[in-house]
Amino acid sequence: MENALISPSLTADIKLDSPLQLGVMASGSGTNFEAIANAIADNKLNAQIKVLIYNNPDAKVRSRAERWQIPAILIDHRQYKKREALDREIVATLKEYGVEWVIMAGWMRIVTQVLLDGFPERVINIHPSLLPSFKGIRAIEQALAAGVKITGCTVHKVSLAVDSGEIIMQAAVPILPTDTADTLHARVQVQEHLILPHAIALAAQQEISRPFA
Repeated sequence: MENALISPSLTADIKLDSPLQLGVMASGSGTNFEAIANAIADNKLNAQIKVLIYNNPDAKVRSRAERWQIPAILIDHRQYKKREALDREIVATLKEYGVEWVIMAGWMRIVTQVLLDGFPERVINIHPSLLPSFKGIRAIEQALAAGVKITGCTVHKVSLAVDSGEIIMQAAVPILPTDTADTLHARVQVQEHLILPHAIALAAQQEISRPFA
């Protein structure tokens, strides 16, 4: 069995009364952006993507957003001297579009408290490892170098410490003897696309069901 999901199950029944208002942040090709958009179109996630923010002018995710007729806003981190200034612009843009939940879908920048304060407990990231193992960049290569037999992906809430926030959902992917970084990454991505939309709904459901203090 090449892939095995870790609980909670993807068959869990998650019903949301009203659509989640999402803002997606991405730096590259945007396959996870596409997975979210497809899940919404297939009625598997009750949500709307209000805006895409991307930071690399040549990022392919822009064309994906255009195909879905979703506004795509370039906020180039190279134009900001401090991370906090970048995040202030991001927060202002997200709020302008009525965003309630922020999804970092391949966003290759470290965020600051400015973003976290703008959307408390509502910033979600996907990372290509079974956290807390192999945090940071090149997680696939880290797993291969360590010689572990299983890796995977994790959807988690974002905290100031990199890849250390509350885990929402994970999927495990066995590492095959013949795996390269490319082949393993491709199989991990399959699981990312499956769990990310579900984890977004699960996070929202958990917030709704959380008792008041």
